[in-house]
Amino acid sequence: MKALLSSRPVLWFLFLFNLVVAAIAPFVLDGAQGVATAVGMAAVSLGARIGLLRDDARRRPTAARRRPA
Repeated sequence: MKALLSSRPVLWFLFLFNLVVAAIAPFVLDGAQGVATAVGMAAVSLGARIGLLRDDARRRPTAARRRPA
């Protein structure tokens, strides 16, 4: 399960979907429920974005080593 959740397509889906839901939730749901939903979805989206950035950071140095100087 960890390998599936850390794959790039799944992280992109989690990031974008939860970001959209976090932006729309306060307008669709009323009061505290909308705010709580937006905060929770934004937290998941932020976690997915951090996972994507870590993956990019891991890939970048190896690509730089392969290029001839």
